[in-house]
Amino acid sequence: MAVATGITIEDFEALPDALAHNRELVNGELVNVSGNLGGHNRLRMRLVLKLAQFVEQTRLGEVQTEQEFQFGDDAHGPDITFFNPEKAVMFEDRRVQRFVPDLAVEIAGVRDTFDSLTDKAMKYRRFGVQDVWVFNVRGRQAFRWSEQGNAILGEQDSFASWLIPGFTIRLGELFSRV
Repeated sequence: MAVATGITIEDFEALPDALAHNRELVNGELVNVSGNLGGHNRLRMRLVLKLAQFVEQTRLGEVQTEQEFQFGDDAHGPDITFFNPEKAVMFEDRRVQRFVPDLAVEIAGVRDTFDSLTDKAMKYRRFGVQDVWVFNVRGRQAFRWSEQGNAILGEQDSFASWLIPGFTIRLGELFSRV
């Protein structure tokens, strides 16, 4: 549900935190993206902790959560993002980063539909995100759209990206306590 219309990236940047919090900018409208349940939050936290520690130790780049990035005239904040060191130097103290991450992870929330998440994943790919993952907590699956191919993955498969060499975690392990 949109809460305001005719908004630009610059307008979005200028909004008070209370108005921008848990919202993305889509087609000039502020759209609510809140409503995450415990399973969503637990999965995000488990993956972030493991991924961020590995990326920091190997100095492969940077991991962020809920950071907005500019996708054309829209601003989206994937649940988890990774970007390489060259992009890390472009990271600014602003609401919307003016580059796209290399990897984006979305975790299906209560208000998300498969179509809306697929559309978002396709938008991310169109704007240059190399590897996009969408996790379905209830179905205990992950969907991947990537330069390396697309896939539907189950609990015996692993979350791994060529962008983060050496990092892998079995999906069943991620889903085990959500």
